[in-house]
Amino acid sequence: MLEIQTAFSRVEENLAFPAETERRVKRRALNVSGDHFRKVLDLTRLTPQIIDCFLKNDKEQARQLFNIVRSKEDEVDEAKRLVSRELAEIGAILLSREDFVRFTNLTSEIADFCEGVAFRLLEIMEHDWSVPLDIKEDLLRLSEAVLEAVLKLRETMMVLSYGSTKVMEKAKDVEIAERVVDELYRKLEIKLLSSHLDFPPLILLRDVLQLLEDSADKAEDAADAARILSFIM
Repeated sequence: MLEIQTAFSRVEENLAFPAETERRVKRRALNVSGDHFRKVLDLTRLTPQIIDCFLKNDKEQARQLFNIVRSKEDEVDEAKRLVSRELAEIGAILLSREDFVRFTNLTSEIADFCEGVAFRLLEIMEHDWSVPLDIKEDLLRLSEAVLEAVLKLRETMMVLSYGSTKVMEKAKDVEIAERVVDELYRKLEIKLLSSHLDFPPLILLRDVLQLLEDSADKAEDAADAARILSFIM
């Protein structure tokens, strides 16, 4: 009888251990994903700063900021590789690995888009192409709205361990912020096309608008990924 009880105790221990292990690996995955996203956010914060340089035609400061952007993009890429390595080490015990990968890939794209914005604006400045002041000011407002969407995404990620209800509330804020970006983007796109700009800066600025709008879209997509993660955290 004692042997049977001992056997049952061992079975219970074996059943309890995987559950505890999964909780631990979820925390590991969340930590590395959070580190990666913080680097994405640091890079995103630079976008309004570069556009402010564009508004003031401060080439030297814009060049310095672009170098920082390139450096931070490398940090984002390295953090993304670290997430991949960590998830590979965790292995099949974490059933939600693909959701963490999706969140990381989506937020990495935001960093890529921000680098593209900085590059194009610096090229416009280096070539001394003229852009109306009101378009520059609207572009700054658009970039600030994009940053707000990414900040709302950060709030969503910060409550992942507090349950799906809280995550749903925060993810809704990302959607609202994305709609603000969308409205600003559409108005500025029409203004840009009506501005009679020279062709080179017109094309580059349209790319800039699209990249900013795409950044907000990716933030919204990442919020959807966070919703899914909240159900298994």
